[in-house]
Amino acid sequence: MRISQLSAASGVPIPTIKYYLREGLLPAGEQTSATRAEYGARHVRRLRLVRALLEVGRLPIAAIRAVLKAVDDETLSMHHVLGTAHYAIAPAIEPHPDAEAWHAARSEADRLIADLGWQVDAHAPTRDELAQVILTLDRLGMPTTGEALRPYAETAMELVTEHEIGTIPLDRTREEAVEALIIGTVVHGRALDVLRRLAQESASARIFGTRAGGADRGPDATP
Repeated sequence: MRISQLSAASGVPIPTIKYYLREGLLPAGEQTSATRAEYGARHVRRLRLVRALLEVGRLPIAAIRAVLKAVDDETLSMHHVLGTAHYAIAPAIEPHPDAEAWHAARSEADRLIADLGWQVDAHAPTRDELAQVILTLDRLGMPTTGEALRPYAETAMELVTEHEIGTIPLDRTREEAVEALIIGTVVHGRALDVLRRLAQESASARIFGTRAGGADRGPDATP
């Protein structure tokens, strides 16, 4: 298909497609002449993946480029590609001024991971993210230990992640399987957060009751 057809099939404007080509986010098409290239189903899938990482995952271009590079490297295992995605979406953790408090929070995070028997690299950024959560809650007067976080890990995360990994289409091409893995990591992560907030609102209405006229309206809603 020509670039105009690729645009129609993917819903991505032609100028944006050209930008992705320049940035290396989209593989070049098969050159059929000096001014014309042909594109296929692979390009449609890649455009949809890039848009999902941008619009739902909210990843910067540099992070998306790193993830896609791992997707295209057939020498990398699925586990390595997943790790690349985790590193790409991890927020930057600034050094904490209280080294002792940070060390205690990190130790608590490491202890929880070890107690759960999870196989997580010692340098994984997610360890620091969890430590930051523990430290922040402690500073807010809500001391949190690994034991307090265990219900989240055991009752929710293991069930969700087992389901996600189980939906990867291993009977298809490696590229399709890896793309599904990336979507499950980045996009489903956003879905999980939204579903948790929806469930919170439902539980709040059930436990605390609702006002006449509806309690689910935001603070700026018209009475």
